[in-house]
Amino acid sequence: MLVTLTGGAGAGKTTLATALAATTPQGRARVLHGDDYYFHTPEQGVWAPDESGVPRLDVGDPRSLDFTRLAHDADAALIDSPVVIVDGLFARHVTPRTASARFDIFVDLPADLRLARKIQRKCLGEGFPLDVLLRNYLSHRRAAHEQHVEPLRGDCDLIVDGDRSVNELTQHVWKAIAAKTPIRKS
Repeated sequence: MLVTLTGGAGAGKTTLATALAATTPQGRARVLHGDDYYFHTPEQGVWAPDESGVPRLDVGDPRSLDFTRLAHDADAALIDSPVVIVDGLFARHVTPRTASARFDIFVDLPADLRLARKIQRKCLGEGFPLDVLLRNYLSHRRAAHEQHVEPLRGDCDLIVDGDRSVNELTQHVWKAIAAKTPIRKS
């Protein structure tokens, strides 16, 4: 089974993916992180110069993600794991060939809380310059979210509140998946 977690930056997708993998009724799961599949060279993806003129990959645009490689890795993971969880801004777009069942989840969180979490993680945790993060958010990341991420909400099987506890969310997700798809242990 393929489970995708789509939603905005800072919504809690990776935290939920980790918790789902640890609590899967099928016994084991593999997690693939969409952030690991962005293109690395200017020949692929959407690149734009920053304020210094240095080309930067636009990670808010789905064309910057290598979906072919991600689908290939999901197919390979589905051979060995009964559940493969893909988290990322655009996880809903992943289309492996071998998924016997699929469940798509949109992790929802208000924009102010997503931004606060991103500031906490990137700026306070990793030392990323706050002024750059805020400038990027205001100049294009907020609009990119509305254009590319929000429309995926309607294509998902379940929308969850990213502000709920991870324990509540995992129970809610597994119940929703069980109601839609018979769960088989392996």
